[in-house]
Amino acid sequence: MKTKLFNAMIIFSVMLSACQGNNKEPGQRQKGKPNFAADLAFLQKWDKELIVLSVAGGNAKLIVSPKYQGKVFTSTAEGQEGRSFGWINYKAFDKAIDPHMNAYGGEDRLWLGPEGGPFSLFFAPNKEMVFANWHTPTAIDTESWSLVSSSAKSVRLVKDMELQNYAGTQFKININRQVEILERNEIEGMLSIVLGDKVKSVGFKTTNSLRNTGDFTWNKKTGAPCIWSLDMFTPSPETVILIPYKEDTAGKVATTDYFGEIQSDRIVMEKGILYFKADGLSRGKLGIPPHRAKPIAGSYSADEGVLTVTLFDVGNDATYLNQEWTTKKDPFLGDAMNAYNDGPLADGTQMGPFYEIESVSPAAFIPPNEQVVHRHSVFHFMGDKTQLNTIAEQVLGTSLARVSTIFGQPKK
Repeated sequence: MKTKLFNAMIIFSVMLSACQGNNKEPGQRQKGKPNFAADLAFLQKWDKELIVLSVAGGNAKLIVSPKYQGKVFTSTAEGQEGRSFGWINYKAFDKAIDPHMNAYGGEDRLWLGPEGGPFSLFFAPNKEMVFANWHTPTAIDTESWSLVSSSAKSVRLVKDMELQNYAGTQFKININRQVEILERNEIEGMLSIVLGDKVKSVGFKTTNSLRNTGDFTWNKKTGAPCIWSLDMFTPSPETVILIPYKEDTAGKVATTDYFGEIQSDRIVMEKGILYFKADGLSRGKLGIPPHRAKPIAGSYSADEGVLTVTLFDVGNDATYLNQEWTTKKDPFLGDAMNAYNDGPLADGTQMGPFYEIESVSPAAFIPPNEQVVHRHSVFHFMGDKTQLNTIAEQVLGTSLARVSTIFGQPKK
């Protein structure tokens, strides 16, 4: 079954790449270091109602798009001409709508799961789980979301939708999404740190609620959706994803064979930290089960000098959904967070390169008019390496020196 899943996902990537072209250099955005002003100018051609959030008197900014499903497309810690942290797929915007998925990119986007399994939201009832039958629900792929309110620092969006799952259940759902850029003291409070005077930062938090607007309770017979937050970032040769995990519990640390087993020289588990190479050169995905997951992950690019931290909700004893393209596995035994590194396929095509850090909510087993809430936040830090190292040690539990040498990379 793992082989069947692997083959299905390879077919998916080949066909998606064929539809979008080889995006190794999608315009100005990926020639050299990404630039916030260039990204903003490009996105404004496609969405005239883009919202730019910023902190008062500072250089931290981020771009939110109601037209593109409330995505946080990108952020910067250095103002208009500063580095842009989100990965944006320039070549996807002028293509015809793809019936399977439209990969516009985005530093933080909201999806719903499960993707596969007997309660999948991406496959119609009785259809074989292969790429030809795989369709991202339009409400989270191409439809605009409604802007409820906005200010200099925050924006709130909503979307009502009706979705059918693989079991034939018809869900009525309301999504409410709030995005807020964070002041420096708010970043310090959320991460329990003190930022040095030589560190530039940007941070934002998303609060996402999923409400049952139907007339029946979602349970293990009907199936239930979950909230899915996905962050897409630009890789570099020395980028490493960092995932702290619980050591004092039994069972596997990670699922490492979503798209075939990840090569052993690209993943290390050491002293409660999982290190995963994120250079955009080898395709692989992993997941951390809820009993092992901590509410935090991140990445460090030694060659770019960027430390990224993500903070999210985790229910260690909650029920998470299996997202794999199979009906043969327990649908209520899944991972609480995931990480993905993009890479070229055998024919040389590639949608990215990019890498992802993802988190999901537990299954929404809720009665009518009730809701589940999932919080997911992103922080970026640049500047003095000694001060960055203090953040890494306090928040992620590892040193930058160890990150820089874990895969034999030169110590910076």
